[in-house]
Amino acid sequence: MKRYLNLLLLAALPAMAQVTVSEAWVRGTVAQQKATGAFMTLNAAQDSRLLSASSPVAGVVEVHEMTMTDNVMRMRQLDSLALPAGKPVKLMPGGYHLMLLQLQRPLSEGDKVPLTLELEDAKHVRSKVTVEALVRPLTGGHQH
Repeated sequence: MKRYLNLLLLAALPAMAQVTVSEAWVRGTVAQQKATGAFMTLNAAQDSRLLSASSPVAGVVEVHEMTMTDNVMRMRQLDSLALPAGKPVKLMPGGYHLMLLQLQRPLSEGDKVPLTLELEDAKHVRSKVTVEALVRPLTGGHQH
């Protein structure tokens, strides 16, 4: 019986989440606003990469990085974002984040935004993680 349970556990390991997501939130918008940011903390059990993301509320979702260069804040799209094993990677205002573009509707405080993250581990095995991000007020959200 014990051997059978061990085999079941080993068979289930690939299905277990290799990347966990916590503290997912999206900045609220005002009428006619077509873009906003999504933020979260990603923890990978093994070296992985965030390849892309999607959401039904946005026509396009891009992985971005903001940096300060010569006193100018610059934002650029990334091809992927490294997720080192055992080291939390924070997506936050002013740093790495997801840009939700071509928004289908305004996002109000308290709404939940579904996000699907496409990931790839060091063995080039791809997986998807779906999360619901809570919409925080346009003027807030930094200290939650």
